[in-house]
Amino acid sequence: MSSLIQKVARQARQTFRSTGGGGAGPSAESLGQLRKLVSQVRAEDVGLGASRPRSSGGKGPPVTYMHICETSCFSMGVFLLRPGACIPLHDHPGMHGLLKVLYGKLRINGFDRLEASEPPEALAFSPPLLPYQYNSVRRAALRSVGEFGDNSPPCLLAPHRENLHQISAEDGPAAFLDILAPPYDPADGRDCHYYQLIHPAASPAPASAAAPGETEGPAAASDNCAGGAAQKEIWLLEIPQPEDFWCGGEAYPGPKVSI
Repeated sequence: MSSLIQKVARQARQTFRSTGGGGAGPSAESLGQLRKLVSQVRAEDVGLGASRPRSSGGKGPPVTYMHICETSCFSMGVFLLRPGACIPLHDHPGMHGLLKVLYGKLRINGFDRLEASEPPEALAFSPPLLPYQYNSVRRAALRSVGEFGDNSPPCLLAPHRENLHQISAEDGPAAFLDILAPPYDPADGRDCHYYQLIHPAASPAPASAAAPGETEGPAAASDNCAGGAAQKEIWLLEIPQPEDFWCGGEAYPGPKVSI
């Protein structure tokens, strides 16, 4: 009998078989079937204990990745975060994605990229930008913010909705299953870019400047990553990968997956 993670991989291949070649994207029916399967995945299904404590000390990477499988149309693996670790605000160009918490609690802030209503050069930002940095300024909107645990539904991102997000471990270590379609491929224009929040100097700094996407009050889960947060326009500056973030690798201990 096929393992649950094997069934997820086969459904992911079926769902995203058109995305690798620039197709129209997955059908709602096929994506719904995949989300239903992913919602059933628990830590034990990928070879992890119900709780897998990770030391907050030491000099190891704040985040590690367990590779499960990859094809031209999707990749699948598990990210493990140390207590307090954060995957910085980043994007997924032209990609769909599913994220399912396996243990611990994650805070996820989702953003949509917007067309600029005015040239960024017409604005003065705080902190001040150097002339060459204006080419790296992007306009976006906070779409969602929420906290997720192992009983939460999968988060969904699409090429034009919640395609940028920041993921933080809350109250201890955390892990999540990650499916991206198609996979990152810099040679095909799908590289990962990192961002920091900036704001026009004439405007007061948003309360979320230190932690992009944070809003007042609780946020309730929705069909995508999170809900309860009103759409709020912001400006982002593309930056190099932050020096305090890097991702290591670990062997995948779960059932073998054939695709």
